[in-house]
Amino acid sequence: MKIVAVTACPTGIAHTYMAAEALEIAAKKLGHTIKVETQGSIGIENKITSKEAAEADLVIFAADVAVKEDIRFAKKPLYKVEAQKAIKNARLVVEEALKFYETNA
Repeated sequence: MKIVAVTACPTGIAHTYMAAEALEIAAKKLGHTIKVETQGSIGIENKITSKEAAEADLVIFAADVAVKEDIRFAKKPLYKVEAQKAIKNARLVVEEALKFYETNA
């Protein structure tokens, strides 16, 4: 499955990047492809293009603040969690997102 994710936290420093790394590792271990965009203190990094968003099966927002340019993900199954949850148990977040996808796709 193709997954795209956006991580963001209020200060846009540690938790944003920790959540991104955790989601990347968990999704890959579960056999999925993932691209994670970070929206941190220095702006958007590893930006998900409109094409990548359109091709994605599932979107995960691990964010404690509003995601910028979220219109790119309209009409896609969107699973939202706090960044801290992705840091603590990214595998569970990915598994829950997949279940969400199955019931909402």
